[in-house]
Amino acid sequence: MNPLSAVSCSASAIQMATTPIGSKSSLCWAFYDSGYVIPLLFPRCKATRTIVLHRKYGEGRFQFSGARQFRVFCQSKPKEMKIRRCSPFLESSLLFDSDGLASDEWKAVPDIWRSSAEKYGDRVALVDPYHDPPSSMTYKQLEQAILDFSEGLRVIGVKPDEKLALFAENSCRWLVADQGMMACGAINVVRGSRSSVEELLQIYNHSESVALALDSPEMFDRIAEPFCSRSSMRFFILLWGEKSDLVGKGMDGVPIFSYSEVLNLGQESRKASCNSQVAKQYVYEAISSSDIATLVYTSGTTGNPKGVMLTHENLLHQIKNLWDIVPAQVGDRFLSMLPPWHAYERAAEYFIFTHGVEQVYTTVRNLKDDLQHYQPHYMVSVPLVFETLYSRIQKQISTSSHVRKLLALTFIKISLAYMEFKRIYEGIYLTRHQEQASYIFSVLDWIWARTIAAILFPLHLLAKKLVYSKIQSAIGISKAGISGGGSLPLHVDKFFEAIDVKVQNGYGLTESSPVTAARRPTCNVLGSVGHPLRYTEFKIIDAETNEVLPPGAKGIVKVRGPQVMEGYYKNPSATIQAVDEEGWLNTGDIGWIAPCHSTGRSRRCGGVVVLEGRAKDTIVLSTGENVEPAVLEEAAMRSNLILQIVVIGQDQRRLGAIIVPNKDEVLLAARKLSIVEDNISDLGKEQVTSLLYKELKSWTSECSFQIGPILVVDEPFTIDSGLMTPTMKIRRDRVVAQYKEQLDNLYK
Repeated sequence: MNPLSAVSCSASAIQMATTPIGSKSSLCWAFYDSGYVIPLLFPRCKATRTIVLHRKYGEGRFQFSGARQFRVFCQSKPKEMKIRRCSPFLESSLLFDSDGLASDEWKAVPDIWRSSAEKYGDRVALVDPYHDPPSSMTYKQLEQAILDFSEGLRVIGVKPDEKLALFAENSCRWLVADQGMMACGAINVVRGSRSSVEELLQIYNHSESVALALDSPEMFDRIAEPFCSRSSMRFFILLWGEKSDLVGKGMDGVPIFSYSEVLNLGQESRKASCNSQVAKQYVYEAISSSDIATLVYTSGTTGNPKGVMLTHENLLHQIKNLWDIVPAQVGDRFLSMLPPWHAYERAAEYFIFTHGVEQVYTTVRNLKDDLQHYQPHYMVSVPLVFETLYSRIQKQISTSSHVRKLLALTFIKISLAYMEFKRIYEGIYLTRHQEQASYIFSVLDWIWARTIAAILFPLHLLAKKLVYSKIQSAIGISKAGISGGGSLPLHVDKFFEAIDVKVQNGYGLTESSPVTAARRPTCNVLGSVGHPLRYTEFKIIDAETNEVLPPGAKGIVKVRGPQVMEGYYKNPSATIQAVDEEGWLNTGDIGWIAPCHSTGRSRRCGGVVVLEGRAKDTIVLSTGENVEPAVLEEAAMRSNLILQIVVIGQDQRRLGAIIVPNKDEVLLAARKLSIVEDNISDLGKEQVTSLLYKELKSWTSECSFQIGPILVVDEPFTIDSGLMTPTMKIRRDRVVAQYKEQLDNLYK
């Protein structure tokens, strides 16, 4: 029975509670046993206030439950009341007038916008220069846009817990749509617009979405016909472009709303609610931290995508606990280029907007220019981006005059050595050894490292002034580059450290919202993914016995914490395989935890997590030997001649590789060796293969395993070809499947 049918505000009084008073007015929330919530507005004064409630029928239960929570009853008739899911702190402009809440009072992700709008108001929050029209939004404007979009969704019929698909790329309107959906209690289902139509259709239908917000008229024209015939669609929302631009066949009878139309509907509805007290016709049910906020379908390097259910609590853990890693300050500028639906980018965006940061959207094509133009304090990206920056710098050095090239390479070698000794005396030199060095040896080691570093330091300073300052100006990142979504190659890691560009590596999965560990600015242990986040636990287990392994021992990485997903949507069997009864998430990664030492060169490394590949990627040779291909691939990628590589050899006697050459660098190398003079087309297939094979041997000679036959392919692996995930990871299984016939001949 609805408790509203049993009581009204019209008879004998019951005195409930008193609370401290601030200024203006405040809101009390009434939580019924059935979960209904209604707001009660009343004036504030300097004294305490007494809330008097009346009951008319039978015994009414009234209970004080905190400074902002009371059991109260509304005078409206039951038949007129409508349940309305909301983020009460965000929608305070409609419901009440009070101060922003502290972060420990946030219960849902949209709650952050009220606080940020009050703190940072007219500061620029977003700069989106590459959409038409180019956009810039302050924190106040962003909050109001989210409110309008959320209310607009309600007006066109979106109900709490319904699923709305959001298939679009990075932009300010993506963020407004994402948060607008969450604010009205809906669950958004996110994916990029570059995914194949079949994949998008599969995600849409599997998630049971009822409507779709999409990127552009071009995307609509691409997906309209298959979605029309094979899915159930209530309406479309076009984030960019005009409806008049649609040339494809739409869905008969399915409404199409533009972004501005949704905003206008919401704005009009909010004005009407404020002016005519329409808000009193609703029962307000607050979004719970345990409610599902979003479904994120894993891109995955193997298999079909699975829908990861992330709650508001999962995402709020990230928002509240990333400051140790990224101590962002008001006015800092972030450069954003990752897909916004990717859990890593998404968590970073939510976090930075609670600290008054300005975010600038860029693209792969414009990244180089935007780094110089905007000079960001931070850039959040994946390892491939930092590898690309590294390759560009190396190419620029190699094409310089002989004197400049020699000077730069000499200085870099000196700085690499200086940083090596600096890590030793600072105690962040990573080691797997469990045995701790004696105190006397540690002191001597510290003195030796400190002395050598002191000798090299003046040369390092000179290098910074003559060489690195120009590189830093071109890169533009003044505080730190934050790398995640994969392991950062050690040679890239060391290079950026040598030229004084800080790069911090982190680790996580979509299933963990995603960040579970990361290197801190004050303890940036190269070769690792850093210490666990607060409230997060790690353990390493033996894959066969499931026993917990000691520090330094390599095994399967498991993680537990508040950020671990609710489960896979409609896939309980996969959920059970991924998360055990005690809440431990099996990451599928191979790694180890650094031992704790009280003295010596690794005294500050204790507890950092080190990754060494994916368990699924392990190659088992016919000899029974297990090979981690990532080690060989990382070594090979140090060569300028190799653009992409996939090491193969499952069930074979020896390893092989599929290589995509860097054609420009191969041509330069061939010219130096007088193999060819002008055009790479003059090079025969055998000559290219021979050149790459020698290069591969030279870079992987120190690895435990060596690569045998290689297959050279001309076309790079790309997202559009389906051979890379949207987060730029190579899909090994698809690459091997595409070249299966050539590989069979290779091993013959």
